[in-house]
Amino acid sequence: MGELPTRLEVEDLQRNLQQVQDLLRRQKLVEGLAGRLAELRAKLERLHSADIASILESLPLEERLAVWGLVGAEREGEILLELSDAVRESLIASMDSQELVAATGALEADQIADLAPDLPAQVVQDVIRALPQEEREQLRAALSYREGTVGALMDFDQIIVREDATLEAATRTLRGLDELPAHTDQLFVVDREGRLRGTLPLARLIVTDLERAVGEVVLSESVTLHPEDLAEDAAKAFERYNLVSAPVADHFGRLVGRLTVNTVMDYIRQRSAEAQLAESGLREEEDIFAPVLNSFKNRWTWLAINLVTAFIASRVIGAFEGSIEKLVALAALMPIVAGIGGNSGNQTITMIVRALALGQIQASYWLKLIGKELGVATLNGVLWGTLLGVAAFLLYGNVALGGVMALAMLLTLLLAAAMGVTIPLIRARLGRDPAVGASVLITACTDSGGFFIFLGLATLFLL
Repeated sequence: MGELPTRLEVEDLQRNLQQVQDLLRRQKLVEGLAGRLAELRAKLERLHSADIASILESLPLEERLAVWGLVGAEREGEILLELSDAVRESLIASMDSQELVAATGALEADQIADLAPDLPAQVVQDVIRALPQEEREQLRAALSYREGTVGALMDFDQIIVREDATLEAATRTLRGLDELPAHTDQLFVVDREGRLRGTLPLARLIVTDLERAVGEVVLSESVTLHPEDLAEDAAKAFERYNLVSAPVADHFGRLVGRLTVNTVMDYIRQRSAEAQLAESGLREEEDIFAPVLNSFKNRWTWLAINLVTAFIASRVIGAFEGSIEKLVALAALMPIVAGIGGNSGNQTITMIVRALALGQIQASYWLKLIGKELGVATLNGVLWGTLLGVAAFLLYGNVALGGVMALAMLLTLLLAAAMGVTIPLIRARLGRDPAVGASVLITACTDSGGFFIFLGLATLFLL
């Protein structure tokens, strides 16, 4: 999977999708006409696997399966890798075991490991048995690592040279290949026992005397990862040191694989998408054409929580019904307090969740963080509270109401800041994803708290 598409690439995808849909419609109008099917199949053959995946994700299930049936069997594995989890599951469900074994068996060991969680267990076993011994061991190694670790993301397509070889021998090795593995910017140097000694950048190989030994020019201080390292930590290393690839070595120092920038970027995009979904209370990525029941199962949990919190907020308002009846202006003004408080809380919680993801927050700095966010909330509260207080006075001609509005805004923003820091930190301490349901929880706190603060102050000072 490449980088985010440009505007022109998006337009190309839209054009390809439109052409495929037109061919599908023509097929329905003239059912059984082989020429239309051949035209559609030829169109698909000309497209990149990632483009076909985008088209499949943009089609309803019936049309998706029709297009999938026209894809060449030799490309099915590549396309499955490019698809979102939800759409991939819908296509795998339509395939029998023999089709899945054929599609998956054409992939490399690390790619099969990516698909394995979505495949039936028997299919995975059949694929393992069909692989050559070396690839079988690589696949079993990849499957043994936890999701979210370097071992689960690394690939085994790398170029290795011995430290006692000459640069001329290393160059002959490169020339003997049909093509270099993708994202090859360096060779990995090992000793006789296969222990990693460092890396040899291609740029250095090109400009160095070929009679010299590899061990003389190897970079021993290059970044080395371990299979058990967290993928988030590896991503930070790639960003910090502008890496294209990095060797992966086990506890004994033996080279076991490599991690490349395209895999890291795919992981970062996936995690970013998951975080965006989690903030809205969605448990997983959803096929936009999924059956109603599937979408319902994905969305109901946090909606139920939101219903409970909304009921609590309504009870807070109900407790002050008498105050609202006596001063109708309160009903018009209280959504402003809660709304701005919710927006401020979401700003804080977004910053904290991002900082947690980047590993920038240490436990010892928790109080300092709260202090800083309370300071920001105080400045915002004084500024916007004063403006809203003046606006309330001008609208209703009541000085006390303006003062209550200003104080309520200040206190609500302070509450939002405190909750914006506390909610993700507590979830992180409990081992939960701090982003999951973050916006739902902060909105619940600011709504109920904002209503209580504003109506409570109004009851104390105005009635």
